[in-house]
Amino acid sequence: MIPPNAVYGDPKGVPIQQTMYRDTPAPFNCVYCGSSGLTTVRSKPSLAAAVACMMPFMLGVCFLCPSMDCLWHKYHYCPSCQQKVADFEKSDPCLVVDPPRWKEESFALPA
Repeated sequence: MIPPNAVYGDPKGVPIQQTMYRDTPAPFNCVYCGSSGLTTVRSKPSLAAAVACMMPFMLGVCFLCPSMDCLWHKYHYCPSCQQKVADFEKSDPCLVVDPPRWKEESFALPA
């Protein structure tokens, strides 16, 4: 359950206690360079994306992999120093049949 005081966008000077890294850019304080803001997110295919791709592949078409970014692993990077600060890996192939969990918002808890 997400608390009502969660920070979703740029923290803009709000001290952050903990960040929950998910599918979207997350508010964070970089442990490498000290900057704060929103992470840059890069994606890589997950098992769930491969399963989603294989289902229509049986019909001779694999059109879901590039378009189903919501089922891919997300890696969060600092936009200032380019260091990887977190990852959010989706390893559950059952996510293919659970559309409400395809895209989860990242958020932070204020200190």
